[in-house]
Amino acid sequence: ISRRMVSMQALAEQTWTDLAPDREGRDIELEMGDVPLCEGDSVLLKQVWANLLSNAVKYTRDCTPARIVVGWEPVGKCYFVRDNGAGFDMQYADKLFGVFSRLHADDEFEGTGLGLAICARILRRHGGKIHADATPGAGATFYFSV
Repeated sequence: ISRRMVSMQALAEQTWTDLAPDREGRDIELEMGDVPLCEGDSVLLKQVWANLLSNAVKYTRDCTPARIVVGWEPVGKCYFVRDNGAGFDMQYADKLFGVFSRLHADDEFEGTGLGLAICARILRRHGGKIHADATPGAGATFYFSV
């Protein structure tokens, strides 16, 4: 890991811009809060933002408007991505970060089940962690520390 000070704000904003083709034709409201700098590998941390924000876009596709919030939780000292999408049953939350583990059927949402496992691995390598909170049909929030 190549550690240096990283603007998490800039990474999140750039990732959102990169996701423009996936958002085309959608009514998506983004609330981008102020998020602090951290020390880490910018390339790897951009991948975390890419996986979490692309999931938020994907799992809100049946919501009009879709609402995605990026922010910082000072009490837990963690970043978060929250959406008002499909959500999931917390009973199965322990499976979320495993390789090829998916909580939605292939015909509901496309994907390989690798994105969250990659996030967990990147964050562990940084000394951080990731966890989620969700309700079926009411969205999900992914919290992560670096």
